Amino acid sequence: MSLVEVSPRGWPGNVRLFYTTRIGGHSKPPFDESNVGFHVGDDAGAVRANRADLRAGLPAGTQIAWLEQVHGTEIVPAVDSLQAPCRADASWTGEDRVACAVMVADCLPVLLTDRSGSVIAAVHAGWRGLAAGVLESAVSALDVVPRELCAWLGPAIGRNAFEVGAEVRSAFLQGNELQGDEGGSVAACFRASPIRPGHYLADLNGLAMLRLRGIGLNTIESLDLCTFGDPHRFFSYRRDGTTGRMACLIVRDN
Repeated sequence: MSLVEVSPRGWPGNVRLFYTTRIGGHSKPPFDESNVGFHVGDDAGAVRANRADLRAGLPAGTQIAWLEQVHGTEIVPAVDSLQAPCRADASWTGEDRVACAVMVADCLPVLLTDRSGSVIAAVHAGWRGLAAGVLESAVSALDVVPRELCAWLGPAIGRNAFEVGAEVRSAFLQGNELQGDEGGSVAACFRASPIRPGHYLADLNGLAMLRLRGIGLNTIESLDLCTFGDPHRFFSYRRDGTTGRMACLIVRDN
């Protein structure tokens, strides 16, 4: 299991962030190697072994709150998902050694905490959830003044690879009430596709940053790694179709 820990600038010392890659697990092609998703068709024993390796790499005693992600806006307490995954796209907790986790293979993982490290959240932000307000729901659930929150954006499909139809662009332009420029910044996150007329290349990272800034967050850091363009390290549903899932996690470790 290839588990990467990141340390964003300005984050509290008791909050730890991790993401996995596809390297070094138990799954066979096309889920090779470190797939953590049971729902993709992989051998269940391999997934359990990959999840066990992942947990072993986290702070001792950490429990992982997995979700049944549905591309919606629901956020749940992480402890509710410790025994059986809740149908939601974000979780939060103020407890130590409970990891909020999301699975991704192109969608954007967003991790949140406040400056004192008292509360954490993990958000699965595909374009549908992002347009519908999953980030706003997560920030609201944390019950912290937004300017006191920090956000970290993990590996996702990049701005040069994410081709979408005009309906996706319209969904964001119509839902841009949080923007102060009447949609100008939102429109700038979409470039006309050089290959398919009527389609666009969407900047998922940029759209998430606009949403976060629009609700008052100032401390936002992006890893800016493209899952589509790096088949050695990352799963990509858009690139491969049948494929595994990576995890992105956040945990309080006092």
